[in-house]
Amino acid sequence: MTGAAQMLTVRVPLAARKSRGGRKLVLMPGGMVPRGASAADTTLVKALARAFRWRRMLQIGRFATLNELAAAEKINSSYVLRLLRLTLLSPDIVEAVLDGRQPDGMTLPGLMEPFPVE
Repeated sequence: MTGAAQMLTVRVPLAARKSRGGRKLVLMPGGMVPRGASAADTTLVKALARAFRWRRMLQIGRFATLNELAAAEKINSSYVLRLLRLTLLSPDIVEAVLDGRQPDGMTLPGLMEPFPVE
């Protein structure tokens, strides 16, 4: 290419509107909402992210025990243990939660309950 570099400007019309809870919702052209933006349970998504992050820190040896991890995070070790169980969910369920396609009754408190023995 000879001469000066050319610049390309791309304009995408977006509108930000407040929705329930004071969160902003970005609307794309034609009123389309980005995939999973409103359907995903943010509490459940954050819990999954935290659980997988903790599992990774334990795997790479950053913390030797759950108690060390809990102390570093300044939370109860039983909570760490219960949240780490989320990493045992099937990949299909994790993907559904991240995409906002989880079943209606699937909530973090429900997943934190002890698993039935049956």
